[in-house]
Order: sequence, then C-alpha cells, then structure tokens
Amino acid sequence: MATKAALTEQVFAQFRRVIANVVLYNDQVSQQTGISASESQFMHLLALNGSMTPSQLATQSGLTSGTVTGVLDRLEKLSFIRRERHPTDRRKVVVVLDEAKVAEAMGKYYAEQGQSLAAVIDTFTAAELATVLRFLSALTQ
Repeated sequence: MATKAALTEQVFAQFRRVIANVVLYNDQVSQQTGISASESQFMHLLALNGSMTPSQLATQSGLTSGTVTGVLDRLEKLSFIRRERHPTDRRKVVVVLDEAKVAEAMGKYYAEQGQSLAAVIDTFTAAELATVLRFLSALTQ
C-alpha cells in the first residue's frame, strides 16, 4: 500500500494531467468552431448554473465586467444566449442560454467525452463515487 504522501503526489500529477487534457481539448474545439475558450466556459457556467446576471458571470469567471460584456456580445451574436429582464428586478438583466442551439452546434464535439466519462464512472462503486464527488466538490468551493 502506498503512503499518503506518495498517493498525494500521484493525485496532484493526475489532476494536472486532467486539467491539461481538458484545456487542450477545449482549445481544439475552439479552433474548429471559432468559439473562444472564454465563450465556451460561459456556456458551461450557464448550463451548470442556469440563468445568471453578467455580474454573477464576472464573479464566477474572474473576468472584468468589460470582458464579460464582450463575451456576452459575441455569444448573443451567435444566438447561443439572450439577455432578458430579471424576473424580480427590472434594473437587472439575466443571461439565458439557448441549450438547444448550443447542443446543436457543440454537442458533436463533447458527446464522445461524455460517453468516455460515463464509462469510467460506471467502473466505480457508489461509495467510491461519493468520495470522488466529495473531492471535486471541495475543489470547487
């Protein structure tokens, strides 16, 4: 059995590999689709969180409000998002993802990765998945 220190080192190395693979794949998709990495990540944030205000997107992404506006302008021009009045505060705008449009344009690039991920997940027990989920949730807090 490996020591905790050895396992920790291996986790760090594997996590760096996962990050590198995801970044490189998203870069390939960006080159093929003409959609920037920031634009792609905003679509992921909206798909995961639902409609958000531009300021929430700025907070989530760590980008400035000016950069967020530029990304949203490009996504709106491509019809991937629309800006709507906030349901309870008319002074605010919420960004709504057109999930059907995104799926149509981007689904083919991510379907294989989703299938591969599902196949890997299927090899883990429920208890192991609970540990993986706890680890990933701790990373995103």
